Amino acid sequence: MACVVILVVSIRHSKHQCQCQASALQSSILSTLMVPKSNVNKYSSSMSRCVVITGCSGAGKSTLLSELQRRGHTVIKEPGRRIVQEEMRTGGRALPWLDMSAFLHRVVEMALIDYAAAQCAEGRWVFFDRSIIDAAAALQALEGSLLLAQLGESHRYHPCVFLAPPWPDIYVKDAERRHNIDAALEEFDRLERAYPSLGYEVALLPRICIRERADFVLQALAAW
Repeated sequence: MACVVILVVSIRHSKHQCQCQASALQSSILSTLMVPKSNVNKYSSSMSRCVVITGCSGAGKSTLLSELQRRGHTVIKEPGRRIVQEEMRTGGRALPWLDMSAFLHRVVEMALIDYAAAQCAEGRWVFFDRSIIDAAAALQALEGSLLLAQLGESHRYHPCVFLAPPWPDIYVKDAERRHNIDAALEEFDRLERAYPSLGYEVALLPRICIRERADFVLQALAAW
């Protein structure tokens, strides 16, 4: 029986922690990157059943993932959404409209935890609502960070990534998604470049009903 992996990272809001956030993330990532190359390759191979569904905000990803979950597959929920919900609940400031850098660093941290936990997930496929690569690509665009190349090599997913293209007809803002369609399009363009640059094959999700979209994903994976 498949399970839904929902990880909650406890939030602390001390000034000292905020100041040390970047260095703590760097240390965590460096410890991952220092694993011998042979071990990294072996670990990456074991993650080949972990499939990324990403792309434009508001383009039906969450609805698609709910359908895949309904069919018995494990789903790793989007880290960014979980962080926004927690920060709004606790009055934190690591929110994309307040402090994008702090938000993205938190997303990378949570995505790394999700990645490690996915090894224990049940089911044939484990679907990720976005991945480490999404946040690393955003950090590169924002700060010139080198994490994209580093984490893109050390943390591999299934070689086929599904990208939801912009779908303006269904795009809506909500309390947790406050950016406009232009920002969503910019994000999509960034991801459309980032994944192929790391050696992934990108499959664009067709704009069809949810059941047919889920069929499309599963049939494409069965062909590998």
